[in-house]
Amino acid sequence: MTVKIIIQRKVKDENVVELTTLLKKLRSLTLEQSGYISGETLSRIDNTEETMVISTWRSLEDWNSWVNNPKRTEIQSEIDKLLGHETEYAMYST
Repeated sequence: MTVKIIIQRKVKDENVVELTTLLKKLRSLTLEQSGYISGETLSRIDNTEETMVISTWRSLEDWNSWVNNPKRTEIQSEIDKLLGHETEYAMYST
């Protein structure tokens, strides 16, 4: 059973460039992760500070392996520090 992970972030305009750099690093690592199928990033039209990533994984175990990857947690810590709050995740089965 595949899973879809919804990742929501809110970022102030002055931090967009730095966040984009961190997200590119994260995305390149994700592409190497076992079980990763696809992902897309959406920008909210009526609130430009809000973005959402929808990623698809082969299994919840693959997602959990990625969440606990030390390289990912390091970059994610930088992202959360930049945002001033923790990134929100929601997991859905397909």
